[in-house]
Amino acid sequence: MARSHTQTDRLLTPAEVAALLRVDPKTVTRWADQGKFHSIRTLGGHRRYSEAEIKAFLAGSGPAPRRAPRARLA
Repeated sequence: MARSHTQTDRLLTPAEVAALLRVDPKTVTRWADQGKFHSIRTLGGHRRYSEAEIKAFLAGSGPAPRRAPRARLA
């Protein structure tokens, strides 16, 4: 049986991932649903995320930096 993470890979909760990415936990869930990274479901239905995959996401393809709001033209 193939696994999507190694046995030594730590699994993170949505709150832990949110803290690493500096976003709301609901954003983490939304991004997982959009396919930006994978989630694993526990027997109780809770999501868990591979620490290695989240760190790779953070290093390589994190969310675009926020831009300053545009000035309004009168």
